[in-house]
Amino acid sequence: MEGPILVVLAAGMGSRFGGLKQMEKIGRNGEVLLDYSVYDAIQSGYKKIVFIIRNDIEKDFCELVLGRMKSKIHCELAFQNSDTLIPPDIFRAAQEAGRTKPWGTGHAILCAADKIDAPFTVINADDFYGREAFVSLGKYLASSEASASIVPYLLEKTLSSQGTVSRGVCEVENGYLKSVDELTAIEKKDGRIINTAADGSIRELSPKSPVSMNFWGFTPEILPELKKYFDDFLNTFASDVKAQIKSECFIPKAVDSFLKQGIFKVKVINADSHWFGITYKEDKEQAIKKIDELTSAGVYPEVLWS
Repeated sequence: MEGPILVVLAAGMGSRFGGLKQMEKIGRNGEVLLDYSVYDAIQSGYKKIVFIIRNDIEKDFCELVLGRMKSKIHCELAFQNSDTLIPPDIFRAAQEAGRTKPWGTGHAILCAADKIDAPFTVINADDFYGREAFVSLGKYLASSEASASIVPYLLEKTLSSQGTVSRGVCEVENGYLKSVDELTAIEKKDGRIINTAADGSIRELSPKSPVSMNFWGFTPEILPELKKYFDDFLNTFASDVKAQIKSECFIPKAVDSFLKQGIFKVKVINADSHWFGITYKEDKEQAIKKIDELTSAGVYPEVLWS
């Protein structure tokens, strides 16, 4: 198969949004943000899409989203449920402790591992990344030098006026990722951008900080390393269930661990691309406005899947 694979993280619960934001209608003909990412991926040479969803949304996802694009590109489904790939004893302990959290984006990739046989891009279903990002990363992944990679975005351009957001704050050195720090309570307050840690400590962040929006590029070689990392994550959870009840296996945390161990390098791919997304319900109207502007400008056709 020529061309990279697009792996879409679409199994999230939408806790801040309060619903299935990956299926919120944004376009003039009922398109969701995911429609535009898939359209951009097709235009950029991607040859297969793997959607990672939960079993309980399969029917709605197939009817509302997959049905209109599956004739344009090869599509496959992978399933990330609370018990997928989780040893029965650990899953039972999690249930008894009252865990409701999913196991994270790193877990999601592993749920689709059997469908990944080529370099691949990972994205969130509820984010808009811009075609330039798909073109730049897709071109790199199709090259002979492809390795782990990321397209970062400026922190100040990825905030929500409605509340806190989670971002992987990146440190870049000589064109490569040096570290990535997953922060889960970032907001703009009193003219400053800050993150409030679980212990209440405040960290001020530069507006120009590059951040991960889960626009990653990987080769299949990452999968066994990610499996080892997730196994360690589960062992930590099992050793102290109550302390780890809300912990998740995030891609940025896994990548940061790989960097510290020197397992591989992560190439930073700069793209002149703008991000927007839906974190809170109030973000939806702004997303609708931006898609409408792009459609009026001719970036996207009036009917996306004609």
